[in-house]
Amino acid sequence: MSRPLLMGAVAYDPKVVTIWDGFRAWFRDHGLDFDYVLYSNYERQVVDLVEGRIDAAWNSPLAWVRTVRMAARAGRVVRPAVMRDSDQDLTSVIVVRADSQIRDVTELSGRAVGVGAVDSPQATLIPLAHLRSAGLVPGQNLEVRRFDVGVGLHGDHIGGERDAARALLRGEVDACCMIDSNHMLFGREGTLPVGAVRIVAQTGTYDHCNMTVADSIPKKTADRFTELLLSMSYADPEVRSLLELEGLKEWRVGRTQAYASLERAVDEAGFLDADGNLTDQDYRP
Repeated sequence: MSRPLLMGAVAYDPKVVTIWDGFRAWFRDHGLDFDYVLYSNYERQVVDLVEGRIDAAWNSPLAWVRTVRMAARAGRVVRPAVMRDSDQDLTSVIVVRADSQIRDVTELSGRAVGVGAVDSPQATLIPLAHLRSAGLVPGQNLEVRRFDVGVGLHGDHIGGERDAARALLRGEVDACCMIDSNHMLFGREGTLPVGAVRIVAQTGTYDHCNMTVADSIPKKTADRFTELLLSMSYADPEVRSLLELEGLKEWRVGRTQAYASLERAVDEAGFLDADGNLTDQDYRP
């Protein structure tokens, strides 16, 4: 008897069990033998995917970058099968208090900026790369204060971004970084009251998570997995609740070009080396 397609996912929230239990039942009803395993952090998931213990992984963008580098070193083939509609063309923003005298990002020279967890692409790595491009170098003319909440979850736990926003309002930092969607969320929930902050810089667009598939399973099986995901319809009440829990309305074909900015940010920060080894001495997932 052949084994099921085995996918890994990181348990960043209890709802993850509900989501993938539902997906497993749906896949099996559609003829695909599927199961999943949960991880406490992305680093172990990446290693297991590259070493063939799982066949697919619901990867963060940083996990994707590390997977690609490790797979190349190991002679393995990986590809982004699908991603959510909500994972494409995102940006991060750098905000200051509304009463701040700072009008341009270059005026942050010599000041303090709050960021998310050390491994957050959207609230740390990408916005700090944007600041470097404006001549603001952490440890030289820019003080960086990290809020390391949920380290190992690659920013899936937004507590670090929320804590950075609160520190901004308290006057403990001069600016803070967050993904644009959390900027709106923090406004709705009251973390950043309406009119309390304004944006002074916005990064270029990038993509977020993807479903990474490895060559540990036959291409026919991987293609069927991809086909089924793409066939899920938001209009179908059987799957709509699962899609809503996972934060999407449709799955889209995976792409790689919009990860270039994260690749550069990772290299500039010295977070990973060319083979995908973790090189940031502050990172302890």
